[in-house]
Amino acid sequence: MSDPGAVLVINSGSSSLKFGLYTEQRGQEVARFKGSATRIGSEQGRLVVKDGTGKQVRAVDVRHPSQEDAFREAVRHLEELGGERPRAIGHRVVHGGPRLREHQALTPEVMKALEEATHFAPLHIPPALRLIRATERHYPGVPQFVCFDTAFHATMPEVASTLPLPRSVREQGVQRYGFHGLSYESIVARLVPEVPTRTVVAHLGNGASLVALERGRSVDTSMGFTPTGGIPSGTRTGDLDPGVLLFLMRTDGMNAQALETLVNHDAGLRGLSDGTSDMQALTRDAAAGNAAAALAVDVFTRGIAKTVGAYAAVLGGLDLLVFTGGIGENSARVREGVCARLDYLGVQLDAPRNEASAEVITTDASSCPVRVLPSDEEVQLARHTRRLLHD
Repeated sequence: MSDPGAVLVINSGSSSLKFGLYTEQRGQEVARFKGSATRIGSEQGRLVVKDGTGKQVRAVDVRHPSQEDAFREAVRHLEELGGERPRAIGHRVVHGGPRLREHQALTPEVMKALEEATHFAPLHIPPALRLIRATERHYPGVPQFVCFDTAFHATMPEVASTLPLPRSVREQGVQRYGFHGLSYESIVARLVPEVPTRTVVAHLGNGASLVALERGRSVDTSMGFTPTGGIPSGTRTGDLDPGVLLFLMRTDGMNAQALETLVNHDAGLRGLSDGTSDMQALTRDAAAGNAAAALAVDVFTRGIAKTVGAYAAVLGGLDLLVFTGGIGENSARVREGVCARLDYLGVQLDAPRNEASAEVITTDASSCPVRVLPSDEEVQLARHTRRLLHD
């Protein structure tokens, strides 16, 4: 119970909480326990804990009214299972605003900067702050660190991060930030030491984005000022003509809160399909002849392929395409729909490999290989937390 090297990582989402307890072995972060709490805020929550071998050691149906409740339930089970008291704690934070672009120790000054950045991500920063405070109460005196999804994209050149707005607006911190940074970092870490010069990674889940990598560094990404931009996601519009919002303000009298609900919760795959954002259900319904589901899948895959093509132009070609995230790793139909539009880039899909979700899903003759790689945001959190602890 007293291993001083244990690191606890906390990765909060909109309705889920992932966590892991890691120790360092031979320079590598090794999970002692990993788990998740899902359906937070609903009546049918679930918590699952697995040991370091991936064996499920705890699974309970339990309602989690909030992220803080899910956190308390998670650490209770970790402690019952013999998990060590952590020496340090690392938090994933989606957005730190313009002042916080590096992973760093959590200090009163950093907390103040996060509070002041709330308007940059009103859906994400307030619950992150509440969770951090709950963690401080449960583990008083344990050093905490924050890792920002936006940090990975700080390498973008000015031409990519600058939005076409007046200087007076840009000076308020309005720019392209990019997200899913910890996921992309974990993919680059998997590719080391053979990181191709020109790579595009598609992180496809309920939130979806792509990144253009030049020698492993972000040079462009599809999400912008907020995670609402880019390709359509499960419930988000993706890029949208601003005139649509002005139209709805004028004709329907929609205010900022109503528009935020529309573009973040009622749009994307859910809006296109008239009800669901679940890709497994959409592909099944599309195959059964549901026109709305088929349209949702096609809009999604076409948007991904268009972005891959745009990033091939930015990079001057394409050496590797990677699919990751829940949809990217598991939906052969989505990967097929994207790759079928990329033959001009030398992509030749191997159907049996794709159906099997093999690591390489292109033919041996394909001049641009396509890989399916799982991302691991939690191990990236553990790596950064331990590094910062020792700095």
